Amino acid sequence: MTPSTQQVSQLLMAWRGGDLDAFDRLMPMVYEELRRLAHRYMKRAPAGQTLQTTALVHEAYLRLAGHGNVDWQNRAHFFAVCSQVMRSLLVDRARSRYAIKRGGGLRQVELNDATAQIAIQDEKILALDQALDRLAAIDPRKTRIVEMRYFGGMSVEETAEVLELSPITIKREWSKARAWLYREMGQSEQ
Repeated sequence: MTPSTQQVSQLLMAWRGGDLDAFDRLMPMVYEELRRLAHRYMKRAPAGQTLQTTALVHEAYLRLAGHGNVDWQNRAHFFAVCSQVMRSLLVDRARSRYAIKRGGGLRQVELNDATAQIAIQDEKILALDQALDRLAAIDPRKTRIVEMRYFGGMSVEETAEVLELSPITIKREWSKARAWLYREMGQSEQ
């Protein structure tokens, strides 16, 4: 049974109000949706990604447990924050692995194809994160759309609901953001 938007929103409000049990009641209600969002992202990730969907959801859960003081608006806002948390987790993981790749006090070993793919993935996530930071400086709304669509795996309609915009506006902004990011990331590689 899918929980209603109202049930989720009520639990978010209770959690914000200090009811710690509300978070414990909320997570089973939204767990499958979080797994679906994480799975959509992981499905698009290049080969060699070692993080599993379940691990991403569980790490997001741990980070969310400390976000009870967020001014939760509704279910859609919750999933938008989850998208930001997933972005943060993936970027932190890529930074950590990239630092190790660049030395990190470890001895040098030969790269095989699988290791090389992981290194390329980490570099792309870091490049995307840096490009998103630059985009946020000039257009925060497009950045949020990318976070929700790419990192959160949210549909056009879900993103439109969160941002209180029309789906056609989301499609247009998503297209512009992707083109801008493609250009930016291409320039940074040169």
